[in-house]
Amino acid sequence: MSPSQATMSESMEPWVDTNVSTLVIGCGNLLRGDDAVGPVLIRRLWQRGLPAGVRCADGGTGGMDVAFQMRGVPHVIVVDAANTGAEPGALYEVPGDEIASLPPLAGIHPHAFRWDHALAFGRWLLKDDYPSRITVYLIEGASFGIGDELSDVVDASVDRLVEHLLRILGQPSPADAFVELTPSGYLQLRKEVAERYFPEDVLVAFYRNGCLTLLPTRGAAAGGLMLKQRNAKGDRCLLLSEVFHFTMPTGTFAAVWNPNAGSLEVRLPEQRSVNRRRLLLEPETT
Repeated sequence: MSPSQATMSESMEPWVDTNVSTLVIGCGNLLRGDDAVGPVLIRRLWQRGLPAGVRCADGGTGGMDVAFQMRGVPHVIVVDAANTGAEPGALYEVPGDEIASLPPLAGIHPHAFRWDHALAFGRWLLKDDYPSRITVYLIEGASFGIGDELSDVVDASVDRLVEHLLRILGQPSPADAFVELTPSGYLQLRKEVAERYFPEDVLVAFYRNGCLTLLPTRGAAAGGLMLKQRNAKGDRCLLLSEVFHFTMPTGTFAAVWNPNAGSLEVRLPEQRSVNRRRLLLEPETT
């Protein structure tokens, strides 16, 4: 192989974040009631803040996409809904041997992926780079109709699973600030956050591998996006939907200042029978 071919081969190698020890993937459909447990859990983890070495991916219903993110990650945790007729809100952990015996992937439409399809595809795709440890949690749903809300008992189980994951993964890294992303596509900053990190009211925003990076610049002449004052208190806002042409999660998220890059970083989502599964938590009853 010539030097130029070797360089090209190296440049084509997929990027792997060696700082990630655990990837949490939430599968499901936000439009179908309790099928939303995976994406909802991911958003709540982001809002609480992630422990060091933990990354999240909102798998939605596109398991093929998140399969690529498993590459080189030692531990992958998958969260999805179950519809087996068990008590709604029951939380199960799928045994390891059941995961290991998943059949080969065949004849599955890309948009019909569930957790088992995603893992089978990942095992076929990644070969030796497939995670050495997989943990799957399933929450039994009550309602899966289009447009249904998350049922109360399932909502409570999502919160309990968030607490369980934070216990086993470690406490969240301390946040330096909090930012809000609104349904209308705005980034909102409190006055004190804007003045501390963006004193010129100008920044550059970019997104990569689940991280929204906000880089301050020195005045409008240096280029960037202008923060606008949104109320009499001096809070600031920026219409991010004009920058990123994809739907971003909404809510309040922890942000950490990266002194090496000189930027504020906000971690965001990337976008069966249970007889043998270990029951972790009984559903809460009133």
